[in-house]
Amino acid sequence: MKDLFVMFSLNTSEVEISTFLLVGIPGFESVHIWISIPICFMYLLAILGNCTPLFVIRTESSLHEPMYYFLSMLALSDLGLSFSSLPSMLRIFLFNAMEISADACIAQEFFIHGFTGMESSMLFIMSFDCFPAICNPLRYNSILTSSRILHRGLIFDIKSILLVLPLPFTLNRLRYCNKHLLSHSYCLHQDVMKLACSDNRVNFYYGLFVALCMMSDSVFIAVSYVFNLKTVLGIASHGEQLKALNTCVSHICAVLIFFVPIITLATIHHFAKHKSPLAMILIADAFLLVPPLMNPIVYCVKSWQIRVKVLEKLSLKSK
Repeated sequence: MKDLFVMFSLNTSEVEISTFLLVGIPGFESVHIWISIPICFMYLLAILGNCTPLFVIRTESSLHEPMYYFLSMLALSDLGLSFSSLPSMLRIFLFNAMEISADACIAQEFFIHGFTGMESSMLFIMSFDCFPAICNPLRYNSILTSSRILHRGLIFDIKSILLVLPLPFTLNRLRYCNKHLLSHSYCLHQDVMKLACSDNRVNFYYGLFVALCMMSDSVFIAVSYVFNLKTVLGIASHGEQLKALNTCVSHICAVLIFFVPIITLATIHHFAKHKSPLAMILIADAFLLVPPLMNPIVYCVKSWQIRVKVLEKLSLKSK
């Protein structure tokens, strides 16, 4: 068991870490191999579902429009989330291998938090895409040009990366003692931070700052929809009101799919008197599994243009 413990040198600037332990689903270790089947299926669908619209949008010039650029950026962040958590999840449920090296753990938490921030930013940008689509649909393409969208997406992606970039460095400066058991099937900053036996106040406050920045996106999205709703209610015709609301149905679903697990997990963590470890693990796993799986379904079902192009590609291949 010694090789499973976290080792460290006496010099705090040269922390030597051996191994952390991840967890699967407590109490269900004997059926992890069966649980791996739906998990593998969900990952496969998520990867295939996000690669398909990316390929179709890339190859079809008729889809080189603002809405589809947004969809491409959202699909890329979903793929990043899937690939970030895929190795540790499959190792746990397929091979019951719960050990993860410290370097791999710190790298994983960086990518998970980074792609989470990117997805949150994409949903934030897309919320303001709905406003001109409702208020001034005739000038939509002139207001949101392709270059503006790509520039905004690039700026927000860089912002998300820079925001989480200090996290692995702050974790690497900590000393870790006998505690080595993490709380989830993948590494998160706040989870690794709690294992430290040295002063982790810098990690705590900066981690809180990062969390508040990401959660602020949900606040701005809510504010944008207040203005959208106000604009919709100002439309005289009931049919036009429904048509305007239908413009942003897919985005509302994507926002709920992404933020509901995060807010639920935070609420349980801070306010629940009797926390269920099983419930928290399942919600945390759903946070990484469900959005990449559901977003392509939501947007492809809503966008008949993508459905038509996908069917055309499939029919050409079958000939």
